Amino acid sequence: MVTTIARPEVAAKPRSAQEQALSVKAEAINLSFYYGGFQALKNINMPIYDKKVTALIGPSGCGKSTYLRCFNRMHDLYPGNRYEGEIRLYPDNTNLLGAKVDAIEVRMRLSMVFQKPNPFPKSIYENVAYGIRVRGETKRTRLDDKVEEALRGAALWDEVKNRLNELAFNLSGGQQQRLCIARALAADPELVLFDEPTSALDPIATASIEQLISELKSKVTILIVTHNMQQAARVSDYTAYMYLGEMIEYGLTDDIFIKPKNPQTEAYITGRFG
Repeated sequence: MVTTIARPEVAAKPRSAQEQALSVKAEAINLSFYYGGFQALKNINMPIYDKKVTALIGPSGCGKSTYLRCFNRMHDLYPGNRYEGEIRLYPDNTNLLGAKVDAIEVRMRLSMVFQKPNPFPKSIYENVAYGIRVRGETKRTRLDDKVEEALRGAALWDEVKNRLNELAFNLSGGQQQRLCIARALAADPELVLFDEPTSALDPIATASIEQLISELKSKVTILIVTHNMQQAARVSDYTAYMYLGEMIEYGLTDDIFIKPKNPQTEAYITGRFG
């Protein structure tokens, strides 16, 4: 396992016995990112623990979503963007940003759920089956099993099992977002990226998604961006506070919210800044 090299302001410390007992699923190592000549991320070092929820918090424009989208190489889609450093994915120790690593292959191993529900203009069934078909599965019985498994995993099966051939757009906003989560889960990802997944939802739907995230971490590693600090406190095991492209502080969520070590983190958590 690669040892994390922490910047001084990230309150570097030996990992606790609890942390040492955990396995690291992914790790940013000296990661920087540039939009053309603008440096949006500055030398980030951060482990992401397996089967845990890690939240990224910080004010708008601090680099949370930019960091998240480095993992699935979404920045590759636009000219002039540039990565420095590494993102290692374990246990095979693959550098996701490596020049010889195919971005399509990266996206086959990671799934992403966006701010607003974005179902495809297809049936509920075909939305979930899409990623499975891309992987080459054609047997109908296998597709049926995987679609049901994913919809159950997203706590949506009981609501849609008799409507699988209906257009996904007929679902409510909260149901559409759970459908997108089911679509993400169907591909058996190693890491699921959530970018503000409840920002467009009402409180009831938000509570449903948060409960789902808490349940999913027993099966998959989760990295979530949220502007809602209360949400981070509710759903995450680890939290990272970012500001102006830097990782200011990272640690157990309870430590970050109850006894932050960096004055900047404390100012943001208590509402004096941000």
